[in-house]
Amino acid sequence: MSACSCRAREVPKNPAVQHRYERISIHTPRHEIVGLVTLASDGYRSRLSDLLNAPERDFISLTDATVTTLDDDRETARHDFIAVHRQHVVFAVSLGTEDVVAGSPLVRE
Repeated sequence: MSACSCRAREVPKNPAVQHRYERISIHTPRHEIVGLVTLASDGYRSRLSDLLNAPERDFISLTDATVTTLDDDRETARHDFIAVHRQHVVFAVSLGTEDVVAGSPLVRE
């Protein structure tokens, strides 16, 4: 066996990536889903349209989500996390940016 001359990639000393949380509403043919998505604070991937059009992702991840059925009974369920396949999205709208405080289940300390 020969020794590998590959070098491990160095991890940046300050890997802090600036994110923001945006509450969105996604409508599928049968459900309305309202939850938080994580977006970059600026630049590439900072818009909801970037998230919806990302070809490398099949699912949209939402936290603190509420799912409401659109049929007659309008049942509602709450989930800490849900992933929605992009092919099921009829439309999505931003409901605004939200501050997430330390100690929230969305933030790991």
